[in-house]
Amino acid sequence: MSAPAQQLPLELPHRQALGKEDFLIAPCNEEAVRLIDQWPNWSFFAACIYGSEGCGKTHLANVFSNRVSLLSNYPYKIPCIKASSLKLETVHPLFAQHPCLIVENLNSEINEEAMFHLYNLYRNEGGNILFTSTEAPARLPLKLKDLQSRLNIVPSIEIKAPDDELLSALLIKLFMDRQIVVSPEVISYLLNNMQRSFAYARKIVAETDNISLARKRAVSIPLIKEALASLNDNQQGELF
Repeated sequence: MSAPAQQLPLELPHRQALGKEDFLIAPCNEEAVRLIDQWPNWSFFAACIYGSEGCGKTHLANVFSNRVSLLSNYPYKIPCIKASSLKLETVHPLFAQHPCLIVENLNSEINEEAMFHLYNLYRNEGGNILFTSTEAPARLPLKLKDLQSRLNIVPSIEIKAPDDELLSALLIKLFMDRQIVVSPEVISYLLNNMQRSFAYARKIVAETDNISLARKRAVSIPLIKEALASLNDNQQGELF
């Protein structure tokens, strides 16, 4: 009888996000983590963390929110608003209540005048803003040139594509969150056959779990192959 499969060790350092899942730190994201650690001693009133879907921007924003609460005795978590939801009439009430703010998914589909006033108000009155985006603010095709010039100087840090070490640790973590222990062979097969992105890692783990529950089978390489084929078929279908 063969010995039971051993779980791969999680050797990466990690950060407890105060009630949220651990944040795995690797070369692709350590500069962004360092930015959060440097608050309130930022060189500028605002900063931006950008990267692909699922790379951990929202998670780090949550870490930032908790850090602000702890270091400033702020009585509750600072708000996180979607950039597209900002309106001109909400700018001053936001600052009056929240000297620190998280603005997620900064993009070109925003009320540019409202964002311009928000930027100026927080800069002039000593507030702080953490932006998140899928791309650097300097690359956004904005129409309001005064806003573009201001966002161009916001310090911006990219969370890059994961390396093998981080992707392995992330896959193990995602499976563990679903009470699934996988073998090193399964992780190795996934690394060699999956799309190498944070978002795809989450999709393949979810699809594998769904198939495992439906088939009432343990996670194995044949089951992983089925999950990969299912995701590939779904993506092909979206093209037509």
